[in-house]
Order: sequence, then structure tokens, then C-alpha cells
Amino acid sequence: MHRRKFLLTAPLALAACGAPRVWAPDEFVAAKAYAHPGPKALTLYTMRNTGSDNGAHTGMLINASQRVLWDPAGTFGHDSIPERNDVHYGITPRIAQFYISYHSRITYYTQIQYVEVPPETAELALRLVQENGPTPKSLCTVHTSRMLAQLPGFEFIRTTLFPDNLADQFARVPGVQTSEYRETDSDDKSVAAAQIDTAIRADP
Repeated sequence: MHRRKFLLTAPLALAACGAPRVWAPDEFVAAKAYAHPGPKALTLYTMRNTGSDNGAHTGMLINASQRVLWDPAGTFGHDSIPERNDVHYGITPRIAQFYISYHSRITYYTQIQYVEVPPETAELALRLVQENGPTPKSLCTVHTSRMLAQLPGFEFIRTTLFPDNLADQFARVPGVQTSEYRETDSDDKSVAAAQIDTAIRADP
């Protein structure tokens, strides 16, 4: 799948990582809510440098009573996707792929770690990220590791600043399935963002 087929408005894609407070209206969130079929699950995304393999960013897909994407201190976003303080709602398979592809380029690839969890664990994860508030710059992995450590079966996870370290810890959870997604397009996010935005508006 070629990233140039989707997402992001350029202003959001170019925004620096930080902790702005974003709060989509209730009716927008309700209208876009998406319940994904299949098992309840957590998917940890780790964006890794293709040269050094060092982690650069952490995000998480939570499939609970509804499926949301948590992108703490991230730049992902679009005006058709409701967001509340780093939690993005209405995460259909298409939107989830947009997120992965947005972060995958010549200089970075996305490591994907998927694990099924009991419904109550998924619901707790959903509640915790909703209550987390906006994540300050550079603390995406700190907040994600702290959240995970509060979940049954994940208590062994230690708070860490480093995405690759969290990925290594997450790999110890029984049943984790790991894959990678790579693209070779430009590292210029502003170009990708503009083209993706055009595509989403053409095919909402």
C-alpha cells in the first residue's frame, strides 16, 4: 500500500510534538465511533530508524468496545478524525493503515506488535488513555509504558523513555505477534501530508 494514497492535513503533520489540549465535540466522537469485530486486542506501534534500528516514537491501537488510536505526543491527525488529547476515534482498518503508512518511509519503518487481551483489559486500557490527557513532547513512551503497567498481565513493564526498550518488554507478553511495515518514499512529511489529505477528501 503506498502512503501517498492517504491522510493528514499538512498543518497537523508539521506541528511539533507537544501537549496541546484537543477536545472534539461529543456529537463528532459519537458519529465516528467504530466497533471493530474480532478479539479485543492491543497493538503497540514502534517507529524505528532504518539505519540504527533505534526507536523514535510509540503509539498504540486499542480494540475495546470501540477502537481508538493513542498517539501520545504525536503529529498524526486529520479534521475528519475526532481527537481528544492524543486519543483518535473512529479507527477503521483504513485509518489504522493510514497511521502506519504515515510513519513508514525511507528513514523509518514501523514495528507492529499485536496481542489479544480479555475484554476487561481492553476497556481498562481505553479508560486509562482517555484519562491520560495530552502527552508532553518526547514522553510518548514514558506515558505508554506507565499505562501498560497498570493492566493485568502487563505489570512487569517498567517505565522507559526509549521506544525500542518498550517494544522489547512488550515482546515478553504471551501471545504477541510481531510484524514490520516498510516503505521507501520520501522523508518529507509535508509532501506526504498534503497528498494524503487530498486523497482522504476525495474519498472520505
